[in-house]
Order: sequence, then C-alpha cells, then structure tokens
Amino acid sequence: MDRKSTPDLSTDVSTVPKVSTSSTGSPPAGAPQALATVAVVGLGTMGTGIAEILTRAGREVIGIDIDDAAARRAVAALEASTARAVRRERVTERERQDALARFRTFRDLQAAAEADLVIEVVPEEYELKRQVFTALDGIVRPDAILATGTNALSVTRLAADSAHPERVLGLHFFNPAPAMKLVEVVSSVLTAPTAVTAVTELARELGKDPIAVGDRPGFVADGLLFGYLNQAAAMYESRYATREDIDAAMKLGCGLPMGPLALLDLIGVDTARTVLEAMYAASRDRLHAPAPILGQLAEAGLTGRKAGRGFYTYEAPGSAVTVPDDRTPTTTQDLDAGRTVRSVGVAGSGTMASGIAEVFAKAGFQVVLAARSLEKAEAAKARIAKSLDRSVAKGRLTAEARETALAAVTAAGSLESFADVDLAVEAVAEDLGVKQQLFATLDKVCKPGAVLATTTSSLPVVACARATSRPQDVVGMHFFNPAPAMKLVEVVRTVLTADDVHATVRAVCAQVRKHPVDCGDRAGFIVNALLFPYLNNAVKMVQEHYATPDAIDAAMKLGGGYPMGPFELLDVVGLDVSLAIEKVLHAEFRDPGLAPAPLLEHLVAAGCLGRKTGRGFREYARR
Repeated sequence: MDRKSTPDLSTDVSTVPKVSTSSTGSPPAGAPQALATVAVVGLGTMGTGIAEILTRAGREVIGIDIDDAAARRAVAALEASTARAVRRERVTERERQDALARFRTFRDLQAAAEADLVIEVVPEEYELKRQVFTALDGIVRPDAILATGTNALSVTRLAADSAHPERVLGLHFFNPAPAMKLVEVVSSVLTAPTAVTAVTELARELGKDPIAVGDRPGFVADGLLFGYLNQAAAMYESRYATREDIDAAMKLGCGLPMGPLALLDLIGVDTARTVLEAMYAASRDRLHAPAPILGQLAEAGLTGRKAGRGFYTYEAPGSAVTVPDDRTPTTTQDLDAGRTVRSVGVAGSGTMASGIAEVFAKAGFQVVLAARSLEKAEAAKARIAKSLDRSVAKGRLTAEARETALAAVTAAGSLESFADVDLAVEAVAEDLGVKQQLFATLDKVCKPGAVLATTTSSLPVVACARATSRPQDVVGMHFFNPAPAMKLVEVVRTVLTADDVHATVRAVCAQVRKHPVDCGDRAGFIVNALLFPYLNNAVKMVQEHYATPDAIDAAMKLGGGYPMGPFELLDVVGLDVSLAIEKVLHAEFRDPGLAPAPLLEHLVAAGCLGRKTGRGFREYARR
C-alpha cells in the first residue's frame, strides 16, 4: 500500500550455485521454524518498516535494494527509531546497538542465500515480482520460505511460476508496519501448511495479530477498504460533495482515523488504482472499477503525498501537511445571511428526538419537544434529564447548566405547540408516509418563515418538502446517534431549498457546536452511501465463506484503524435497519453491486436483527 523499491536483478541466475533438492523440489523436512534470518527485498517505506520490526525482535535482517539511497534511508530510519526508543526508556543503548548490528544492506539478491525467509516488497508489477521469485529460486536454500507483500496481485500465480510453489505465500503487512498490528497470511492452493505455520508463528512473535486468508485481490482488509475508497473518489468526481466534506463526514460520522480521500493520498493514487484494477478483473463488480479520476490523477503524476499533490495539495512531496489550493473552500461564508432562530421544535419521542432536543437546549435555544401524547413527550424529557445527569457525573456539565438546559425544554402532546418556533425538526419513524403526513401538519401549524427540517438518513427530502405548500423552507438536517456526542450533521439541500434556509441551518449547526457538511438530496447522502456498501460487501465475504465475521472485524480494526468491525457495527445498527438502507441505495442507483447480500436478508427474515433481539451475526446475552 505504499512505495516499494526495486532489487538488483542483474544476477545471472544460471551462474548462481544451486543447492541440491529432491526430485520433487519439496523442502526435505518442512519449513524452518525459527526463521532466524530474514531477507527483505525492497527498502521503500514498507520494506524499511518490516526490517525495523524484525531487527528489533532479534532477527538477523538482510536488506536488499538496487538503490543505495533507499538503503541509506532504511539504515537512517532504523537509527532514528531505535534512538527514540532509548530516549523513551523502552530499550537500552546496548540493545539499540545490537539491533543496528543485525541489519545489513546489499544491492544483490545473492545476499539472500542464507535467509530462512525472504519477504518481497517491490512495486506492484507482476513481471517484476516474477523476476524476483525466479532469481530467488536459484539462490535460497530449498527449505527457505518466499513471501510476497502484494495486496493486489495473485499469490497463486507467483507460486505457480516458481520452481518451489509449496514455499510461496503472501505476508501482507499494513502501513506503518511498526505500528499496525494486522498481518494477513495468504495461502494459495499450492502452499505447504508448514510454511503457513512458520510465518504465522513469526508474526505472533513480532507482536502482530495474523489472520489466515485465501488468495484473492485485496484479501480481507483492502478488499473492503478499496471499494469504499473508490466510491468516495467517484462521489468527489461527480461534484456531489467537496473533498473536505466527504472526509469530515466519514471521520466524524463513523469515527474513522482518516477521511477516504486523504487516505487515498497517503496510500498513493496510483497504488489504489492498481489494486482496484486487480479487484475488478477478479470480481467484475462495478464498485471495483476504478473511478476515472484515479486514472486522471495517476497519469498526471498527482499520486498523493509522495508527489506533493493528489486529491489535496501538500507543502512538499512526502509531507503530511496540506496547503490551500484552488479547490479549498473559502471561509468567508456569511452565516448571518439566514433567518433568525431562537426557538426550536423537535417532533418525536425516541432516542434521536430526545438527543436532538438536548443538543439545542444545551446551546441556549428554547425547545418544544412534541410527541403523539403528553405522556410520551414527558418520557422523552425524562430521558434528557438522565442524559444531563450523566454529563454532570462525568464532569462535562455543571449542575447549574443542567438545570438551565432542562428548563429550556417544554414537553407537548401535539404539534400545535410548534406555532411560534423558528425551526421545526422532525425525528419520527423512517417511513416516508409518516414523515409526509407530519410535514403536511407542520405546514399548517408553523408560522410563515419557519424552517422545516427532516432528520431522515435515507428517504428523499424533496418528498417531505412537496407535502407542504412551502418546499423552499424544507431542508435535511441528518444528525447522528447519539446526537449529543456525535459532531456531524449532514445538511441536505433539495433543488427547491432556498439559499437563506441553507444558510440558516449551517449557522444553527455552528451554534450547537456541530460540524455541517453539505450534500445533495440523494439516497444515503455522504455517510450511508459510503458506509453501507462496505458493510454489505463484508456480509458477502462471509456468505462466500472467504472469511469469518471475527477475522473480518479484526482485519478492519487492526488493519484499517476502524473503531468497530463491520459485523459489530451491523449488530449495533440493527440488521433490519441496515437492510432497509441498502434496499434504498440499490433502488436509487440501480447498481447490481449494491443489491443486499442474501445472507443479510435471510437473517432479517429469521428475526436475527442484532443486539436488540439477542442474535445477529453473533449471539448476545439477553438483558
């Protein structure tokens, strides 16, 4: 997933002394178990990181790269990282010196002759990798293991082209290798179990969490990640949302460590395109067909951080610091151009309604919380009181602020109480008929000029607007659950929404300390349109018996830095809710790749809806 360097292939394989093997070419006594000496072929960022892990774990490491500068950078990187470890008192100076002494660099593949394991991390070009493996066949011992670091090319094909296919496997580390815990151990149908066992044990000794996967492009983590990244690139290319809003939406709405476009720049736009091409060749799924913008950027040399420019512009090649460019949004938007909002009506009595009411009350707005009965509204207000109490107990809110916020909320049993509100926010069931009926009522009871907002996550906002005689006053305000904690609000304009209504909602978001992102009125908006196809693809992996829910969850948490794995998240959201959103996305975009996985439909039909029913993809103790 990052820059890899090229080894010296100038060795004439025909002149390299061969170690005799049996007539079958099989290792005589299985793969070596200790793997004490490891050669790393390619000392780019990933190769250097792998070498560092191995060296600090007590292995003798042979670094091989045709580029002397790459070798010098690798040595310097190891010197710097071990010096930091000494300063932090994680190792002694003697241990540091021993680690440095275990790392030697060479230009020639012949240096790998005594290695127990060779890890190849050269650029993602099949012919180059094949040349490396062919050369190694004539150099290393017959019991040595050969591992490729590819995340896109066929391990099986590399093995089949090798003289000893039984010792070839995939060993996929994640960037940055010293920090990321996941290692995918990739077997082909030709790989000997002894080789798999040996590298799996090595990964554990290195402090990593290995998962065993089969040979298909992207494996588990990248197989899910790159489809999501590709959709984000296509979303940006269509000008549906800005790069800043797409990235902010996924960080704030899903808790991801990086937004998808920033991550593409980190991985390398050209690398992402290569991986997607391989995935599409295998799946023929349109979701894997590289977005044209990836090809355009790659051909222009705008490959991301390493080039100094990709989706974003950076202060220098290799820098992580972005600088403004001609696509950077201006900060001069006049947030006072909207309408004045002092009072807010919230329609609904569920968790989302009470959470939104709490957000507005804590920000100083007068709030009317209306439900179908006064009892339901009072119960919702009681839920707010408990939430505020928890905030006081955790020191996030003073007792005085708690009383002020609760006093700002008035419970009501009818929408008639919205007669004087400046902003009405509906948070009722995700049913279009119910919402349209509610908006027809709001149209009658709310004063002229009041802004009417829906919190829908998947239904067309314009359908709600058309239920009123003032569609220009209707907008989407999609809060995320739990509303008091989640910072994101998707602000959804329809083709009929007035400019001052849009400005009003953005200003209100700022007042309640939420981060607004703008998007158009189409299914899923930003977050759900990117999140749920990813979840659906995870279900397909299980359905196809490629990996287990536990392995997939571990891969995405350890390899992608996700706060929850896809199956943990599906069980929390609810499989029925997830299925409904996926059906909406499929109906909107008509892409076969968005069709809900049959396994998800079967679980919902069986009543296995996740945590709320005690069983989804996992079983839970009933409360």
